[in-house]
Amino acid sequence: MNAGLESRCTAFEGFDRIESGELARVALKTKEVIDRGERAPVLIFDDATSELIEVDFRGTTEDVLRRLADTTREAALVAGSASPDREVPRGRGRPKLGVVAREVTLLPRHWDWLNSQPGGASVALRKLVDEARRVNKSKDRVRQSQEAAYRFMSVMAGNLPGFEEAARALFATNPVRFDELVEDWPGDVRAHAKKLAAIAFHGHEQVS
Repeated sequence: MNAGLESRCTAFEGFDRIESGELARVALKTKEVIDRGERAPVLIFDDATSELIEVDFRGTTEDVLRRLADTTREAALVAGSASPDREVPRGRGRPKLGVVAREVTLLPRHWDWLNSQPGGASVALRKLVDEARRVNKSKDRVRQSQEAAYRFMSVMAGNLPGFEEAARALFATNPVRFDELVEDWPGDVRAHAKKLAAIAFHGHEQVS
């Protein structure tokens, strides 16, 4: 995974946390570890998703930061070209909604219902999606927290005692059982796993 300089992330050397914060700072701290000769594999995790972030540590610190900045600019250009900031003009006074056209496959009865709604199918679909996002916001946050925690645990604790049971407790939203099972894990791994799972268990981000 490529990430921007301001992406929040956490780096580990084996089971030991190196640094947490914006990618630029974490990358510099991690390069120090690599340059002195790391004692264990070094990994950088995105704090929101726990996906691994790829950083090219060759050369000087300036080289590393320059490559990260280049990647950030390239990602911004790709995102800008993939997400038009205006829709095709439909009439005077129409707002610019940033509409993106994509194919939607529905049954005839679905299209009949959508087309009968005020504003037509597109307006009705937008309202349905917005309402679903509002209703499921809490559930989505819990799911995202569980997925991020599980992804991190699978990489860092997959071979540790109690991993499978801890994963079941995570998805069963059983914080007491989860804490019991991760108690003997290395301290930094345990702390980060609990931080990632905090929203799933308590509905809010754990303060570090």
